[in-house]
Formats: sequence, C-alpha cells, structure tokens
Amino acid sequence: MKLNWFTRKGIIYWPASIAGWAILVLATAFAIYSFIDIDSRSHSISDTLTNFVFNLLLIGLVYTIVGYFTEAAKKVD
Repeated sequence: MKLNWFTRKGIIYWPASIAGWAILVLATAFAIYSFIDIDSRSHSISDTLTNFVFNLLLIGLVYTIVGYFTEAAKKVD
C-alpha cells in the first residue's frame, strides 16, 4: 500500500493530504518549541543559533525521510 501524504516539488516535499499537513504542523511547532527552549538556556545569540541550526537540520532530515517514503506515486505516460 502506497501512502500519498506528500508530493515532491523540486527538493521540497509539500503536503498532499491531512496527514501530511499534520506532520508539517508538528515539525514546525517542534522547531519553534526547540528554539524557545534553547534560547531560554543560552547566554548569547551565537549559542542559540548554533544549537538551533543543528536541531533544525535534524527536524528537516526527519521530515524529508518521512516525505520520501510517503510520496505520491508519479504517473508514467
């Protein structure tokens, strides 16, 4: 069974169903929560950005992997 949660537009996976939108919203919410948490514990902007960029890359990697495995099948003519 092929899941059709995302469609690929270039290098970005766009949501194509409710499940895809839910994953995108959860990933965005987790990124915002992560930024606020890191900012509350850091002493400078460079500490905040250094730690947040690493977390953002991990969130993006997981989102891309989920998008890759749940991509809608392309129609072959």
